Amino acid sequence: MQSYSGKLVLITGGSSGIGLALAKQFMELGANLWIIARSVEKINDSIAEIENFRTTKEQFIHSASIDITDYQATKDKLDSLVTQDGTPDILINSAGATMPGRFEELEMDVFQDLMEVNYFGTVNVIKALIQNFIARKSGHIVNISSIAGFGGVYGYTAYCASKYAVRGFSDALRPEMKPYGIKVSVVFPPDTETPQLAFEEPFKPAITKELSANAAVMTADAVARSIIKGISNGSYIIAPGE
Repeated sequence: MQSYSGKLVLITGGSSGIGLALAKQFMELGANLWIIARSVEKINDSIAEIENFRTTKEQFIHSASIDITDYQATKDKLDSLVTQDGTPDILINSAGATMPGRFEELEMDVFQDLMEVNYFGTVNVIKALIQNFIARKSGHIVNISSIAGFGGVYGYTAYCASKYAVRGFSDALRPEMKPYGIKVSVVFPPDTETPQLAFEEPFKPAITKELSANAAVMTADAVARSIIKGISNGSYIIAPGE
């Protein structure tokens, strides 16, 4: 694995799950980090964990509590971080939410909320930083979709729609960014051992549980390793476990 010494990596959703696993591994590879999440308590807990993977005393971990569904608040906070530390070399949009359930039983708020977090949250963070990437003519944007953004999954109409949106957005963004030397990747993780997966279990329809009973589940660390390998290789599509 290549060194990321001196590189600045911004990870949304960096306080848990795949985002936290990525933060630990990038720290081990020499990177500096921005950790973005909503909960200050979770951010502080995650930083204490990430510190154990530090390789040099020069590395830094900065953080911000941001509601990425609020574009202006996101823009203001990220402008401040850019003024302080510069534009990130790698932006990873890992923040996400889910709520399984049969379509006819899900409240409309669920569809709205998942689109706000998973899709618009991704768009808001990129939009807040994109002029900085363009001015520098470099950078790598990594959007984490899901295997549910690659094929429909029973019981996940709201989640699939939001993750398909991330996929379509990434497909269109990639050629627009290419003339500026900015890379774009989209990630399709399978079921992964995270707090989010544990949260889903009680809400899954019986048929969903039956269909997923024998499905392989990856660890967050394994998914993170695949993502970093894909970033290092400049891959557009990153499919952990494939």
